[in-house]
Amino acid sequence: MSKKDAFLKKINNDLKAVQIRFNEYKVQANRLQIEDQNKQQAKYFADLERKVIATKAKLKELGEADDDTWELLADGVVNTWTDLQSTLEDTVTTFNES
Repeated sequence: MSKKDAFLKKINNDLKAVQIRFNEYKVQANRLQIEDQNKQQAKYFADLERKVIATKAKLKELGEADDDTWELLADGVVNTWTDLQSTLEDTVTTFNES
C-alpha cells in the first residue's frame, strides 16, 4: 500500500468514526424538548456538518491527485481534519454541559 493510500485510508476511517459519533449526538439533540437549547445546538451541528463536508472534499481532491502531487495536498487535509476534530470536541463539550 502506498503512503497516499495509507494516509487516505486512515483519514477516511477516522472520518467515519467522527460521523458515527456526530450522528449519535444529533439523535440525542433531536430528543431534547427545550427549543432554545435546540437552536444553539443546531448551530454547532450545522458548523460540524459543514466541516465534515469540507473534509470529504479535501479527501476527494487528495484521492484524485497523482502520486507525485498528493503530498502537497496532505497539509490541507490535515488542517481540515484538525478543524473538524476541534469543532466536534467543542460540540460535544457544549452538548454535555447543557
